[in-house]
Amino acid sequence: MWRSSVLVLILLVVQACTPQTETEVLAIRSVLEEQVEAWNEGDIEGYMQGYHRSEGLIFTGGKNKTMGWDDALERYLKSYPSKAAMGELKFEDLHIELVTPGAAFSTGEWWLYRTNDTLQGRFTLVWRKVDGNWVIIADHSS
Repeated sequence: MWRSSVLVLILLVVQACTPQTETEVLAIRSVLEEQVEAWNEGDIEGYMQGYHRSEGLIFTGGKNKTMGWDDALERYLKSYPSKAAMGELKFEDLHIELVTPGAAFSTGEWWLYRTNDTLQGRFTLVWRKVDGNWVIIADHSS
């Protein structure tokens, strides 16, 4: 009896680590890397390309909630008016999990190094594959 349970467990683990899953996780990781690169170049609009360009995009953090890609872009531009204000972004402790072939979530830690201070927090992102591309549809950062 226990042998069949172990075999089922092994099959589930192997299935969860399929090449397709690894490919999708790498694709999501690539989006995050592109976001960091754009941010560190002072390109907020480039950074925003990782998000779903729709009115359904949700940002939450602290007591605030922003809906829609355009409003999120406006908030970023207002909060970070210069490259110096943007600082240098780094993501750490990334965990990406494919939930279905077209949906995933990720968690991690963000660091923002600036001349006068360093900010740091955690994030949870909900991803959807839209037209063959992974995009963030919900972002909760603290």
